[in-house]
Amino acid sequence: MLKILLYANMEGIYSSRKIRTACQRDINYMWLLNGTAAPSYHEIARFRSQRLSECAEGLFFQLVERMAGYGEIKYEHLFVDGTKIEANANKYSFVWKKSTTKYEARNNKKLEEAVKTLCEKYEEPADSEAEKLLEKLLGKVTEPFVHGRGRRKSELQRDIELLQELLKKRKKYTGYQEIFQGRNSFSKTDPDATFMHMKEDHMRNAQLKPGYNIQFGVEGEYITGVSVTSERSDQLTLIPFMENLRNHGIEYTDVTADAGYESEENYSYFETISTECYIKPQNYERSKTKKFESNMALRENMAYDSEKDEYTCQAEKKIRAKYVGKQKTKSGYEREVTYYECDDCSQCKFKKKCTRAKGNRKLQVSKKFIAQRAASLERITSPKGIQLRMNRSIQSEGAFGVIKQDYGFRQFLLRGNKKVTTEILLLAMAYDVNKLHSKIQNNRTGTQLFIKDSA
Repeated sequence: MLKILLYANMEGIYSSRKIRTACQRDINYMWLLNGTAAPSYHEIARFRSQRLSECAEGLFFQLVERMAGYGEIKYEHLFVDGTKIEANANKYSFVWKKSTTKYEARNNKKLEEAVKTLCEKYEEPADSEAEKLLEKLLGKVTEPFVHGRGRRKSELQRDIELLQELLKKRKKYTGYQEIFQGRNSFSKTDPDATFMHMKEDHMRNAQLKPGYNIQFGVEGEYITGVSVTSERSDQLTLIPFMENLRNHGIEYTDVTADAGYESEENYSYFETISTECYIKPQNYERSKTKKFESNMALRENMAYDSEKDEYTCQAEKKIRAKYVGKQKTKSGYEREVTYYECDDCSQCKFKKKCTRAKGNRKLQVSKKFIAQRAASLERITSPKGIQLRMNRSIQSEGAFGVIKQDYGFRQFLLRGNKKVTTEILLLAMAYDVNKLHSKIQNNRTGTQLFIKDSA
């Protein structure tokens, strides 16, 4: 069954019904079946979503290990990139955290007021909990509840139904908050999916769609690491991705990633392991423009005195350090930030160009991050860094291009993080086998990097 699914993914066939049809009509699938009867689409779907999900990751890393045995993978240069792929969920099944929090607070207030009113009405203790009050009210029922048109509900029935409705909503909103897990949205159809912009949506006001953030690690044009997350940002995915590789005994010499992965937390992580990182600073492209160089509001364009720990703006005013504080990121990482403030901006003729604040110009600076960014900039602009960045754009982005365009994989068929991971791991294995076959046919086996043409 695994051979059938793997070959189907190599051919760009993902539907269990189409795979079933191919097993009945295609000679290649018949040869793989080795004389056994073609499985039904139910058997194919159950195997993929239930049995394969328990061992897909292990099978994938066995394939990576086999590739390493062939000399195709050397665990030297890893290129990491991510993309968004749409989930198998309704586009209008969204639940937003901000709205849920607002409605939850409103419902809790109504429930509190209702409990207080009913306690006074039925002479119950004022500090009674809503659930216990409901039990006591149900104990007072002597006649069956009525429903439908033309039937008049008793006052007790209306009070009980009001309390039941408010408790039901409270339970619903509590369940929603547990599902969010730090996210700002999820889909009712697939709770593990987060609403995000897809890479294919180029319009400015494109609709948010439920999807997953897929991370690939590529070496020698082979996919050697896969991660499926519900995080919209790439920043928070890099450390779990690297830790997953290390848990499988894989340690790379260096890792190359684009500007979307830059953060102090990620830089600090690579300082603790032997892997060297080549992460492009987020301001790298902008820093080469004239607009960036002429922007007097930017900290980078201010003179800094390390001895006095102060900046001098282009109006020759001093921006001095006031105090040092702590900031905590979404992942819980704590960083040290120095807060600076100008002595007096009130009479400065450049104030409108420098800041929109009513008071003086202020800066928040992480000295550790500035040093890490400078070191990373030096690495990526070195001859090795330039070669690695060129290969990242070819290899990791190329892998996503092949899967989306050539294989036609634009949306998941399964639901839930575990099943979606199985689906993408199966696709990654198919990609690696196809890539190995292609390199054998073109006599390119053993090659790791594309060399920049000096001409």
